[in-house]
Amino acid sequence: MEILIVGYTAHLEEARQKFGDAHNYTLSGSHVRMQKCDVVFDFTIGNNPSQIIRYEDPSLIVFLNVSTISLAQLSEVKTQSTLFGFCGMPSFLDRELLEVSVRDENDLAKLNAVCHGLNTNYKVVADRVGLVTPRVICMIINEAYYTFQEGTATREDIDLAMKLGTNYPFGPFEWAQRIGVKNVCELLMAVYNDTKDQRYRICSMLMDESRVV
Repeated sequence: MEILIVGYTAHLEEARQKFGDAHNYTLSGSHVRMQKCDVVFDFTIGNNPSQIIRYEDPSLIVFLNVSTISLAQLSEVKTQSTLFGFCGMPSFLDRELLEVSVRDENDLAKLNAVCHGLNTNYKVVADRVGLVTPRVICMIINEAYYTFQEGTATREDIDLAMKLGTNYPFGPFEWAQRIGVKNVCELLMAVYNDTKDQRYRICSMLMDESRVV
């Protein structure tokens, strides 16, 4: 398949790691003319949602990074392409299961076909900001920062306890470094603004660390 990555080199590398070398990859910046391809992964759409107007080719299948904005919000501008949502934060694409939101249930057959072509398992989830797994992991990271801020345990002890107690591959502070504390804060802020749920109110220590990155 011809895969167009709208983003940066790190995004291209994660896509290649996820989908393998059997495909042809092209890396594009966020402001260039669309190129002929089978599928697009746009990692930067949240930074400039108006760029969705580029996706006007009805034959084009586009996965949009919905870490901080829902697919429905992005789709307020009518486009002809088939649109799906995914989490484009670091480390979330290269996972066994591709978490996807859909704009139109009539597109499920297309989703199944393209995921088969990409040789990836997938799971359709509700179209909410941050999807499911990303918001859960970021909430855990936030709670870990509260725990550390209160002096309950060290970062190392919290990481170790979570890995041993829950069999997570990483502790919350390790996860925060892999994802990027700024990305964690941006997702939590977007989810809080969407839900007004106090669980997503950002710990001041986490917020302070994101400002120095």
